[in-house]
Amino acid sequence: MVDTRRRYHEQLEKMKADTVRLTAMAIEQIGAGTQALLDANLGAAERVVAADLQMDELTHAIEEGAYVVLARQSPMARDLRTLVAILRVIHEVERCGDLMVNVAKATRRLYPHGLDPKVRGLIERMGAQAAEQLQLAITAFQEGDMAQAAAIDDMDDVMDDLQKSLFRAIFTGGAMDEAALQRAVQVALVGRYFERIADHAVNVSARVRFMVTGVWRDDDEDEEPDESESGAGGPAVETLP
Repeated sequence: MVDTRRRYHEQLEKMKADTVRLTAMAIEQIGAGTQALLDANLGAAERVVAADLQMDELTHAIEEGAYVVLARQSPMARDLRTLVAILRVIHEVERCGDLMVNVAKATRRLYPHGLDPKVRGLIERMGAQAAEQLQLAITAFQEGDMAQAAAIDDMDDVMDDLQKSLFRAIFTGGAMDEAALQRAVQVALVGRYFERIADHAVNVSARVRFMVTGVWRDDDEDEEPDESESGAGGPAVETLP
C-alpha cells in the first residue's frame, strides 16, 4: 500500500514536471519564432513549425498519464485539483505553441520584405512580454504561488498597450497599395497572436488559483474561444474540496 501511494505521488510530480517542461518548450518557441520573423529567416521559421510536433506529443503523453491516474487512483482534494489544473494548463500551453506556428507562417508570407524599425521594435517587445508572462505563470503553477499568479493580470495590460501601439504604427502611415496592405494585415495578425499567448498565460494563472484554493473563476465570458473549443458555459464560480 505504501509503495502504491509512493508511486502515485511520483506520477503526479512527474506530470507537474512535464507540464513545466512543455511550457519551457513553448517559451523557447516564442523566442525562436520572434527572432525568425525579425530576421526574415525562413529556415528558422520552418524549425519552429517542425518543433510544434514535439509539443503535441508531450501534451498527449501528459493527458494519457493524467487519465490513468484519475482512473486508477481516484484522487481527492488538492491532488484532484492538481490533476484538473494540469489538464487545463497543458491545453493553454499547447495553444501557445500553435500560435507561434502561425507567427512562423507569417514570416513566410512577409518574406522577403523587412519590417519598419518602429514595428520591428514593437514586435520584439511583444515577443519578450509574451515569454515573460508565460514564464511567470508556469512558475506560479510550479510553486503554487498565488501572488505570482495574481501579477499576471497586471502584466497583461502591458501587452494590450503594445498591441494598440502596433496597430497605430501599422495603419497610420498613409495610403497603401494592395501588397503593402496585405503585409500590414499579416503584421497585425502577428500582434494578435502574441496578445493571445498573453491571454493564455492569464488563463494558466486562473488554473493556479483553482489548484491552490479550490475556487474556479470562470473567465470564459471575457475570453475569445479558441477554434477547437465549444460548449455551454458553466456557473461563474465553482468549488472543489
